[in-house]
Amino acid sequence: MRESVTQGAMQAWAEAVRRFDVTDLLPQVRSPTLVLHRRQFPLLDVEVARGLSSRIPDARLALLEGESASAWVGDMEAVLSAIDEFLGEGEEAAAAAEPPAAGAFRTILFTDAEGSTALTERVGDAKAREVLRAHERIVREELKSHGGSEVKAMGDGFMASFASATRALECAIAMQRAFAEYNETAEEPIRMRIGLNAGEPIAEEKDLFGTAVNMAARIAATAEGGEILASDVVRQLVAGKGFLFSDRGEVELRGFEEPVRLYEVRWREPA
Repeated sequence: MRESVTQGAMQAWAEAVRRFDVTDLLPQVRSPTLVLHRRQFPLLDVEVARGLSSRIPDARLALLEGESASAWVGDMEAVLSAIDEFLGEGEEAAAAAEPPAAGAFRTILFTDAEGSTALTERVGDAKAREVLRAHERIVREELKSHGGSEVKAMGDGFMASFASATRALECAIAMQRAFAEYNETAEEPIRMRIGLNAGEPIAEEKDLFGTAVNMAARIAATAEGGEILASDVVRQLVAGKGFLFSDRGEVELRGFEEPVRLYEVRWREPA
């Protein structure tokens, strides 16, 4: 580079690059898009990648470990896996985004921001709404990245469904890790409770109803902030997939006659 360009030309080029801003053009992208970003890359924060993928319609974000900006340097297996999944599961993701057919087997995920009412009383409506917007952005980005279908938003939580229990658990773990990263610098941290169950819900007018849904909601309400709790059905569906569980024993859930065995997903530890 030193032999082919002067210092002044290089500085002029670098300054021109810094002034480029195509943010307003991102919503016009129509090609299927995969955004790859390594979490420890020192020059661009992970929020840049999240912002990029959130502005491109239907883009998928794959957050990888490592410091290199080049996809071909570092953990190539993770890069190739993300690309293969992006290319090979487009149809599955599209199917997951559609309302499920009646009787379709789904994994139901509920999220709930712990202490949202107390937050509003402490900081006021405007500030609390700002915090909840950050919560909504993180949840929707991870749902998009993992092929989840948002069924409905409920102010301080979401209900989502997945065609795959594996994708649902991967999404739940990605959410908790994203919130943990957000909380490192946030003035008002967000502690998210997540609950999962699987079954055959009743689909009606883009909503889901039934026992499987009710149990998923009760499981989420049982969790503490920062926890992921799953029913035994979900645990059995992902057997052999490398997830780590802790047996929480049988728990009485409101509205259910018999206790339900729950498992905590250990998302802070590598599988």
